[in-house]
Amino acid sequence: MGDLLAAQAGDLFRIGLLVALLLTTLRNRPITGMLLPLVAGAVFVAVIIPLTGATTRPEPMTTQVLAGLLVNAIYIAIGLGLWSLWQRRGR
Repeated sequence: MGDLLAAQAGDLFRIGLLVALLLTTLRNRPITGMLLPLVAGAVFVAVIIPLTGATTRPEPMTTQVLAGLLVNAIYIAIGLGLWSLWQRRGR
């Protein structure tokens, strides 16, 4: 499981999708809010990568999706933390 998490954490495609998700969510938050778009986007990224065959991991699909959700949640938390620090720095 650790190998799978490390592989997913280092996936540049996943990182790029999550950065785009965060930027889009922050830009649209007055209209759409934050929670629902982030959750929907994290689930989408966790599911789409194993489904498209972008990886050739031997683990079952459900294990890959669950690991992807965990990695996505960590990256989103880090991104929101950095954004919060940036906002406080600007005040």
